[in-house]
Amino acid sequence: MEMNIRDHWDMLSPETQHWLTDNPGCVVLPRTIAEIIHKETGITPDADRHSQVSLSPEDLSFILAKAEGGTVRPK
Repeated sequence: MEMNIRDHWDMLSPETQHWLTDNPGCVVLPRTIAEIIHKETGITPDADRHSQVSLSPEDLSFILAKAEGGTVRPK
């Protein structure tokens, strides 16, 4: 399952949101962050053999817009 950060943003803790916006260029989430997101949202994203999760271009754009304080365009 794809991560889809935009649709689950409000389910993430402020700490997780802060980590994501502090690291907007992170293309692959470390397994600890992926696990936290799983616990907070209930989604189980596709992971590689190291339990790391790649973010989609849409997720990266969304996180970058949040980090810059800009408005995110709807899908």
